[in-house]
Amino acid sequence: MEPTRRRPPGWPLLVALANGRTRLPAERLAAAVRGKVVLVTGSSFGIGEATARRLAAAGATVLLVARTADRLQLVADGINQSGGTAYCYPADLADPAAVEELVRRVLADHGRVDVLVSNAGKSIRRSVADSYQRFHDIERTNAINYLGPAKLVLELLPSMRERRSGHIVNISTAGVRTPPMARWSAYLASKSAFDVWLRCVAQEIHGDGVTVSTVYMGLVHTRMSEPTAALNKLPGLTPEQAANQVCAAVAERPHHLAPGWVRPIGAVGDLLRVPTDQVLRRYFLRTEPKPKPPGDTP
Repeated sequence: MEPTRRRPPGWPLLVALANGRTRLPAERLAAAVRGKVVLVTGSSFGIGEATARRLAAAGATVLLVARTADRLQLVADGINQSGGTAYCYPADLADPAAVEELVRRVLADHGRVDVLVSNAGKSIRRSVADSYQRFHDIERTNAINYLGPAKLVLELLPSMRERRSGHIVNISTAGVRTPPMARWSAYLASKSAFDVWLRCVAQEIHGDGVTVSTVYMGLVHTRMSEPTAALNKLPGLTPEQAANQVCAAVAERPHHLAPGWVRPIGAVGDLLRVPTDQVLRRYFLRTEPKPKPPGDTP
């Protein structure tokens, strides 16, 4: 469970205005997913766990994928004890061989995957000055946010296209549609890479009955966002509220979902790129810790 915080009056309305609130009726979700096989990556915690629980409650057979086998089993046990159907498939999506084995096992056990919810992700917020000796941060972030999801899609697509049926839901971030911000270079670059790759692929597979939806998610208060103190003060969704948006994408198959402010902010950033970059640069300089004088001990 995510920690409960004391919030000022009017906080729910502020959250709704900032991030959007989507609540799909239970009967509509059930009609869309009952009897379907849905694979959810990153389903041991946060958005993935909440999404898996709601889909299972609506009648889907949910395949839980994450690295932590023990935690996955706890989630699966909770779903199965509540009358749903869930299976655990521990796998490291950063390992291409593990992804191949995952898909082989899933197709052998269930025969198909009707819906892929690509939710697993790695967040990192670090200035370039703190990254000089940490190129592995870029490698790891890309492995989880871009290369791993792309490999999983490539492994699942042949069976989907052969059956002429399938749906891929990419859980992205609103940050890829708005002006880039300092300290988020590795994270936003990796999420943008998969977003553009999948949008290109979507044009090729649509004629084979395979559709793609992207959820440009606003801020969600999870374990992943917790270490960034500045984010904890901003209005954000709970994992359950975020799962409602994911389930809407699963059931209704829109091209994309995004908070209402994304389009105007993105348009302003494109039209006024130079002044926008200047504003964000000044913000970075104001919030960057002052360097220690030479000789100071840490």
